[in-house]
Amino acid sequence: MVTTQRRMTNRMTNEIVSGVSEVIRVELNDTSDAALAVYSTRRLTAAMGFSVTNQYLIAAAVSELATNIVRYAGQGKITIKTVRNADLEGVEVEARDEGPGIADIDQAMQEHFSSGNSLGLGLPSVRRIMDEFIIDSKPGRGTTIIARKWR
Repeated sequence: MVTTQRRMTNRMTNEIVSGVSEVIRVELNDTSDAALAVYSTRRLTAAMGFSVTNQYLIAAAVSELATNIVRYAGQGKITIKTVRNADLEGVEVEARDEGPGIADIDQAMQEHFSSGNSLGLGLPSVRRIMDEFIIDSKPGRGTTIIARKWR
């Protein structure tokens, strides 16, 4: 467990996330690493007191993000951490890679759009599951997604 105190401006709501108490980092190189990220997410969200339903939903979001990293970028990392602001406790997931990036974020966020051979439900599902969703991607420079779920 890594214990830190930091302040981070939430670009979505301009609230301050004031505390981080546990951080889990998973380096992603293949699908077994994605499974470790999902397991770690379930363990952390259960310990935080999320409902079983929300534990599975958050783990599904992490699974999608981790699978996308392995599938499209080849490698990257997922960071899962507990976060707190004045009144709320939650979990933050950061998915980061240095892969090819997403050429058109608006298109990628459309239901049923896929640049691979899939149903194209992944990123829109992550956005629906989580309370906050931030995506930053540039072609040739990789993608960073930060998503939070408050308890």
